[in-house]
Amino acid sequence: MEAHPCYQPALKFIEMKIQVDDTISLEFLEDIHAESLYNLVNANRSYLREWLPWVDNMQSVANFTWYINDTKRRAEAKTDFGFAIIIEKNIVGRIGLHHINQTNKIAEIGYWLASGKQGSGIITKCCRAIINYGFTQLGLNRIEIKCGTGNDKSRAIAEKLQFKQEGILRKAELLNGKFIDLYLYSLLREEWTINGLDQ
Repeated sequence: MEAHPCYQPALKFIEMKIQVDDTISLEFLEDIHAESLYNLVNANRSYLREWLPWVDNMQSVANFTWYINDTKRRAEAKTDFGFAIIIEKNIVGRIGLHHINQTNKIAEIGYWLASGKQGSGIITKCCRAIINYGFTQLGLNRIEIKCGTGNDKSRAIAEKLQFKQEGILRKAELLNGKFIDLYLYSLLREEWTINGLDQ
């Protein structure tokens, strides 16, 4: 039977859901997540904007709908894979592999979490799951984390996951009207495997 001309096949290379543990899962971003993401960001706006330059631009559900659809387009091009962090059916944050360079097999992790969920190891667990997905399913060879030099929480996550600090990118991000320096961390697939981090 021929497919209907309007039928859009599922993106086979995208894991639509990644189970992190018994209570945490990652769901590929879809339109249904737009309102929940907006509400979550709105409730955590002052907290998130300290280190996330995009927060002030996301002022409506429509902004998040546009962002999700753009993420889906980039997923089709295999340059970006964005996921909602779900705990007991509620969105508590977002994580993804971004700026994917298919030629050199490099990607960058980005993530954020609601303030009330900080300090319980959620992001570390989610990073571990998305790193494993990147190395085993997407064939990546190098994954990077960039964070502001004053962002001690993100720095601690990178180091806990045994990323190597390579240096400082000077004035590499415009944040709240000011250019800030970023730490550059990286992890190689061979390090992930040799150190048993993939278990």
